Amino acid sequence: MNPPSRRALLTTVPVALASTLTSPASATSAGEGVEVVAGWKPLTLRAGVTPFPGDAPQARAVRIAGTTFLQLRGGASVAFTADAVLGMLPAGLAVPKLTRGLCPRNNLNGLIVCRVEADTKGQLTVLGGTAAGKITWVALDGFSSVLA
Repeated sequence: MNPPSRRALLTTVPVALASTLTSPASATSAGEGVEVVAGWKPLTLRAGVTPFPGDAPQARAVRIAGTTFLQLRGGASVAFTADAVLGMLPAGLAVPKLTRGLCPRNNLNGLIVCRVEADTKGQLTVLGGTAAGKITWVALDGFSSVLA
């Protein structure tokens, strides 16, 4: 017997929960729905990092069913040939532990993702660049990592 498809699993989400997950403004009691802990704020980018036009990197924190997540969006053009600092999280957005995620990057030599880490000081580091595998851009839209 084959396991159910992901699409079939998604159709079994209770209607009440599904409506809270799709409404960005909804905040419900602990354990249900989505609560915005800290809204979208721009990252402070280091020198030499250029934000995508109209899609500058931002960060926020949300709580979903009692679990807090750091989410990033936007992207930037970079020139990383080694692990390098992308920038800093907005003031007031606390990261209690090192957290990491994978983000799309330029496709070079078959490498299409890089690791992005946020440390307890709020520093965002992009890992995986090399002289032979230079990272020329990174998209942060898929970054979502558990904070607490």
